Amino acid sequence: MSFLMVSLLRPSVPAPWRWAWQGITLHAGLWLILHAVLVLVLGRPWFAMAVGLAFLMLLVQVSNAKFHSLREPFVFQDFEYFTDAIRHPRLYIPFLGWWKFALIVVAVTAALAVGIWLEAAPAARFSLDGQLGEVGLHLLIAAGLLIISNGGPELDFDPETDPKRLGFLGGLWRYAWAEQSPLKIPNQLPDAGALAPEFPDLLVVQSESFFDPRSYFPGIRTDVLVEFDRLNAESTLHGKLQVPAWGANTVRSEFAFLSGATEAMLGVHRFNPYRQILKADVHSLAGELKAAGYRTVCIHPYAASFYGRERVYPFLGFDEFIDIRSFEGAERSGPYVSDQAVAEKVKSLMESVVGPIFIFVITMENHGPLHLEKPDAHDIDDLYSAKPPTGCDDLTVYLRHLRNADQMIGDMRAFLIQHSRHARFCWYGDHVPIMSEVYRQFGAPDGRTNYFVWDNQAEKGGEGSELKLSELAGVVLEWRSARTATK
Repeated sequence: MSFLMVSLLRPSVPAPWRWAWQGITLHAGLWLILHAVLVLVLGRPWFAMAVGLAFLMLLVQVSNAKFHSLREPFVFQDFEYFTDAIRHPRLYIPFLGWWKFALIVVAVTAALAVGIWLEAAPAARFSLDGQLGEVGLHLLIAAGLLIISNGGPELDFDPETDPKRLGFLGGLWRYAWAEQSPLKIPNQLPDAGALAPEFPDLLVVQSESFFDPRSYFPGIRTDVLVEFDRLNAESTLHGKLQVPAWGANTVRSEFAFLSGATEAMLGVHRFNPYRQILKADVHSLAGELKAAGYRTVCIHPYAASFYGRERVYPFLGFDEFIDIRSFEGAERSGPYVSDQAVAEKVKSLMESVVGPIFIFVITMENHGPLHLEKPDAHDIDDLYSAKPPTGCDDLTVYLRHLRNADQMIGDMRAFLIQHSRHARFCWYGDHVPIMSEVYRQFGAPDGRTNYFVWDNQAEKGGEGSELKLSELAGVVLEWRSARTATK
């Protein structure tokens, strides 16, 4: 039955007899452990089997929902999001579906009640010559299966291809073990001394779900991103950006920027670099700049505990982390703190310091789920030159927030032009937004976002170049050499 459950995965995995033999033995061993533990807790073997199958079905459904929204199946590192979904339900449960989530809760509750009522626990439940002995035997067999499964196909850390060789449970197990290898990345960043002698203030904004969708649907008004266009024309460098995330998983993008590390360097840690970061040997842009004499600050208008950032950012070299607690009473746009409120916080901070300062901003305004918001009556006229087809409400909501991000760009430009110190301003999108219904009509974007690097004392070149996000911090530090290299 457990093999049958796995066959419901999307994208589908091959039949078990086409897996490496280690995948089959891993699946069998893990299923035996799950069933044995449930029997030990519940005392009812048939009920334990039903609960185990229900749990496996839950994982399959979550994986399918994740693949539908993010084009990536469930991996071991995603187990952390089960607790996050309890603490931050709005960010996760809508993608599974509130009705589907409610159905799962009702089904699990009913199964527990019926199972306990229909099947009685045996009298000799904790006897070695009874159920406890049987559970112990199953655990010994399972341990043996796991031991002989050591080795096998080398992992690609591609969550679509690895389960095709190892199965779903085998892939989860191997990713769990791979994560025990410590993360160690040689310094990928240029010497911060490259900024001398000016040591300009550095403002980097990772804008939530920012990309330029105007070529995607020609009916979008061009002036939705009028300030972005102006900064591109005035930039030292701008263009398309290859990012390691699609639709979500912001930490993959922010770590790629801060560390300069590629996915290949991260191995299994690419799925969530912050899970083991406190044991890692890594260098970050914040740490390099702090060592060079910068004050380093991160601004993120959300809970500091999300992704453990309250522990991660001091480790990466940030002197201060300004989270949602500093935005009490701030303007909101939709459910989140507005980009304009974040811009005001940045300006206040830059006006109050002597310098040099590095500010890393992670915005929230354009964070989904977009389908939980509704367009306003005037949005169609304000955002489109041609009326969009039916089913584009997510796009309309997205464009409304995108226009606010554009206003933040213009606001920061005007502020930095008048700023008393030399300053450099970098803006980029962490990933494209989730808009499943819209993509069904127009096709999904390729996942690239946009960036620019602008300097309040540099020539206005407007040069274009496609980059990987892991290269962007180096460009911020040494944009002159980057410009020379692309000519």
